[in-house]
Amino acid sequence: MLIFKVIATACLSITLGLRSYAGAPAPPEPAATRRAIAQVLTTQTAAWNRGDIPGFMAGYWHSDSLVFIGKKGPTYGWQPTLDNYRKSYPDATQMGKLDFGNLHITVLSAESAQVVGHWHLARPGVAAGDLQGYFLLVFKRVAGQWVIVADHTSAS
Repeated sequence: MLIFKVIATACLSITLGLRSYAGAPAPPEPAATRRAIAQVLTTQTAAWNRGDIPGFMAGYWHSDSLVFIGKKGPTYGWQPTLDNYRKSYPDATQMGKLDFGNLHITVLSAESAQVVGHWHLARPGVAAGDLQGYFLLVFKRVAGQWVIVADHTSAS
């Protein structure tokens, strides 16, 4: 009789667990997540290459908790990050043409991922020349959209 009660309890627990799981939204497939994040980067590249820094910034979390780490150290917040981009790249010539390469998109969970890659700015006609380096981006799904919540970019 005790064994019957244990088995019945186990079956009930499994059934209830499956019901609550079935009611939860399914996490996105890793391949779909990688495609969505790659699309964010493609959209950012297109915005940058048309000289649209605010459009480029649409890929970032619009929050005071956004962190960007560059050669001057950490910058906190979406607006200060936008201001730094505008100061560093005051016109389309200084912005050049952006290209991302060697992207390694790793899905960490249903709500987070990281991207490691290489960036290159082709800037013909700029005395300082081209710029390039590497980055590590942390993406988070916020309100159903993948956005960059942390960016550590270095120039080489």
